[in-house]
Amino acid sequence: MPNSVTLDRMLHALADPTRRRILQALKQKGACSLDKTEGLCACDIQDRVRLTQPTISHHMSILKKAGLVEAKKEGQWMWYRRNESALRDLARSVRESV
Repeated sequence: MPNSVTLDRMLHALADPTRRRILQALKQKGACSLDKTEGLCACDIQDRVRLTQPTISHHMSILKKAGLVEAKKEGQWMWYRRNESALRDLARSVRESV
């Protein structure tokens, strides 16, 4: 279960519709240019949500700090995937608090 600071950070991250679109895009299987079975590289996210690279970086930073996505450097590319266990914990926490 996330503590109250973490929960606040997660809810803040999800409050933005663009970040929700990014999380939805990250659910797609086999859509990554890096031939990963899950997740997307930054350029794939950029193509799907139609935003500039600096804007994508800003949103990904917020999602990472909230613990909702994981990031890994692959050569010159940044690869992101959803943190499914954090998303499940968040959903459970919200269900139990209302």
